[in-house]
Amino acid sequence: MKISKILPFLLALALAASCGAPAQTPTEEDEVVYIGQTVLEELELEDEAVALASSPAAIDTLLMPEASGTAVKENTKAIIDYSNTKDGYVMAKFTGTTTKRLKVQVAGPSASTASKLTYTYDLPAGTWATFPLSDGNGSYKVSVLENTTDKKYAVVVSASFQVTLKDEFAPYIRPNQYVNYESATKTVDKAAELCKGVTDPLEKVEKVYDFTVSNLTYDKAKASTVKSGYLPVLDDVLASKKGICFDYAALMTGMLRSQGVPCKLVVGYAGTAYHAWVNVWTEKDGWIDGVIYFDGTTWQRMDPTFASSSNRSETIMKYIGDGKNYTVKYLY
Repeated sequence: MKISKILPFLLALALAASCGAPAQTPTEEDEVVYIGQTVLEELELEDEAVALASSPAAIDTLLMPEASGTAVKENTKAIIDYSNTKDGYVMAKFTGTTTKRLKVQVAGPSASTASKLTYTYDLPAGTWATFPLSDGNGSYKVSVLENTTDKKYAVVVSASFQVTLKDEFAPYIRPNQYVNYESATKTVDKAAELCKGVTDPLEKVEKVYDFTVSNLTYDKAKASTVKSGYLPVLDDVLASKKGICFDYAALMTGMLRSQGVPCKLVVGYAGTAYHAWVNVWTEKDGWIDGVIYFDGTTWQRMDPTFASSSNRSETIMKYIGDGKNYTVKYLY
């Protein structure tokens, strides 16, 4: 059964643990989550619109986020830095002392539409975290929240601001919490090694893709034990040569972005299973939605987990290549 709604705060758990498993209907307990006294509604995300065909400005490699401090909202417990929204990201840091669970909510223009789309993330205390402005241009509200009791959260600090992106690629060419290669030197070095002398984006995609599916194996033990809030540590994934679907997609996305290739980490449904895959952009073709593998006739879906675990069998590559099997939910 295809599920059209899912609670955003369960995203990390569903993405990390449910790859290849049937999607589950949220329980009655899961359906009521509070921030203060406000119920978080279940969300529904339609497939994204076709991207612009115009070319971005020249993209330097290793573009990194920075808490510049020119536009901030803060108090004694937390700070939100929205100095660089034109570059497609916002940063947050909890500066107080707590043993409670922390979250960040990013509500963009779609939050006021029928989809009520809001991105909800875990926030580690004491360190800056970067979150993409994946909902495009418009009004945003970003909030830092602290758990009070059970599933109730109190707003610690929030900031509202207007976003006009430098270009549509801005949220997808830098590290963020889900694709964090900011300190992943081995991952960045491996990408540079694989793409040495290569300038064409699709050739870089081919190099990174072939390396990933040839060297990583699916980690069934990890998939059965992973906890909510899991985030890939890219250098660890690279060293272990195994991972869950989240690891595969984040590693490829991080490698490609570090090489100046705009790409989206996409999460949603592959058939009835919650899954992750990658979209890339080229100047010639614009956004290639989930496409990387070319069999001599047609491009196939760039879903590195399925392609690797099936050893690129003809059956699975046909499945990966069929866009009807994929439903986009969130973009990172």
